[in-house]
Amino acid sequence: MSADYTTETVDDRSGGIIHPVLNLDLTTIVNLVITMLIAFTVHEYAHAWTADQFGDDTPRLNGRLTLNPLAHLDPLGALMLLIAGFGWAKPVPVNPYLLMRRTPAGAMLVSIAGPFANLVMAIVGALPFRMGLLNLLDSNPQFVITAMRFLTIFISTNLLLLFFNLIPIFPLDGEKVMEYFLPPRGKEFLYRIRPYGQMILMGLILLGSVAGFNLLGMLIGIPTGIMFDLLIS
Repeated sequence: MSADYTTETVDDRSGGIIHPVLNLDLTTIVNLVITMLIAFTVHEYAHAWTADQFGDDTPRLNGRLTLNPLAHLDPLGALMLLIAGFGWAKPVPVNPYLLMRRTPAGAMLVSIAGPFANLVMAIVGALPFRMGLLNLLDSNPQFVITAMRFLTIFISTNLLLLFFNLIPIFPLDGEKVMEYFLPPRGKEFLYRIRPYGQMILMGLILLGSVAGFNLLGMLIGIPTGIMFDLLIS
């Protein structure tokens, strides 16, 4: 997820939506916690690594060029993710001016690196299904069931993070990706609604839970289901 690009430093953070922890059994909760630790950490590391490759050492100086989950997890965001079903990781600070010196696409590439990392993780998680590796362990059916449950959660969660963060609403990564490709008039519109991005996003989340019309769920749930089937079949 990305934050205000009008300041000297920029925040990139990942956000996501899952089922609230109160509706889940203990095994699923454990699988989700492990998955989110990996997914959020790699997502944020991808932002930091990409910025570093484009000459911005801001993430490195802030201790974010690491795969240590403690460097990336936001305590409140993680708690909200489990309790309320949506949350976020700690933002990765980057300097857009340093990125622009290397390439005009620098900020866009840093933003898309996080969702791309989630796509790669989903593909890696699907390999045991595609290659039939789980069938080799049929002598231990309980392990196969446990592995299938974890991998299913791992794949679907990373796909949810991928599509959620690609929504072109501030402060999600998709907003910076869209900004790069829009014509000047489109960019102006994006700048005008940017201050209201978090309210728009929260409104979409509440729309599904209060009004019963889950537009956000449709935007990310449908492509997640399609991609999941393509990856494991």
